[in-house]
Amino acid sequence: MSSNEPRGADVPSLFDGDLLANPHIGYARLRRTAPVHRTTTPDGEPVWLVTRYTDVRTALADPRLSLNKANARTSGAYQSSMPPELDGHLLNMDPPDHARLRRLISKAFTARRIASLHDRIEAMTEDLLDAVSGPHVDLMEALANPLPMGVICELLGIPTDTRHDFRAWTNTLLSPAAGAATESRQAMRSMYRFLVKVIADKRSRPTDDLLSAMIEARDEHDSLTESELVSMAFLILFAGYDNAVHLIGNAILGLLLHPEQMSTVRDGSTPIRAVVEETLRWNPPFPLGVRRFALQDLTLGGVGIPAGGRVWVSLISANRDEQEFDAPDDFDPVRTQAHLAFGHGIHYCLGAPLARLEAEIAISNLIDRFPNIRLALPADDLGWWPSFHKRGLQTLPVVL
Repeated sequence: MSSNEPRGADVPSLFDGDLLANPHIGYARLRRTAPVHRTTTPDGEPVWLVTRYTDVRTALADPRLSLNKANARTSGAYQSSMPPELDGHLLNMDPPDHARLRRLISKAFTARRIASLHDRIEAMTEDLLDAVSGPHVDLMEALANPLPMGVICELLGIPTDTRHDFRAWTNTLLSPAAGAATESRQAMRSMYRFLVKVIADKRSRPTDDLLSAMIEARDEHDSLTESELVSMAFLILFAGYDNAVHLIGNAILGLLLHPEQMSTVRDGSTPIRAVVEETLRWNPPFPLGVRRFALQDLTLGGVGIPAGGRVWVSLISANRDEQEFDAPDDFDPVRTQAHLAFGHGIHYCLGAPLARLEAEIAISNLIDRFPNIRLALPADDLGWWPSFHKRGLQTLPVVL
């Protein structure tokens, strides 16, 4: 047993309510006392949680850590077991299958393709802000939730009248509440039936969208299997929506809590892009990287991990590592150190440019439209989603 193994009940666990409520305090303690921390799921299965920047960056690019659940020694069932029909996507694959699917999907996320969406995202943002009736408004409901859902659904070609259901399923899937494993499986089954119907409709009436292009790749070029087609549609819709929602919400909150930074954004001395990047470091919407499984016995951060052991890397902890960042708890958009919010290595997030663009446009239009915006209640009274899978606000009430 390594000397870095935790001792005593004061070391927080990934599944503690205290860590969910205030992750930054708990992770700071783990970085000091147990930077690679062996804990167990509520089902009693062992997992290793990696918290320091250097170890997280190493793990993200380590080929000895597999995303393929077939390499797990435990069941991997705790809130991560999907129906087989939704399993064939990039976050469950290693090379060469990972490279094959990534090449196919990356065509939809080129710099040119993302830039071409700018005017449409701008128009959607303006429409949402036009619909705001103040002075009191919940910005999660009015802006941060509907904008990414609208963008990703237009990109894929998902019908407008089905989008509310997918939002509800996503929230269920990411909840760690009691009974969530059963509810999550039900939500995933609903997602699967939903996507199968959408794909069937697209096959009979293709349009100029990403999902139609994926169906063509499946039917005419045999570039992916039917299971991979459904799974990738699920991943793009699921990940492309929820992460962008909370990037927007967390960035707006960061500025509202730091009026001096808001002032420099308004006068043009701090670019909106810098605010988005600092939000990704300071309060990333996705606290954990995708779970990984050791292909062999290995040592990470001085701690032994057995073959088949499940590893979670904490992006939210790595991005506030005192050994990597100066004054890491400060919201400072002018800092230059590189964060790990979108990952590192071959699994770096394909949707990162789109999420950045949505956040930049949403924040810029919001603060231009409402120069006197402020929080409607103390920051300590804001409600965060009780989930270690996402770091985001349930509501963001403001006065315009």
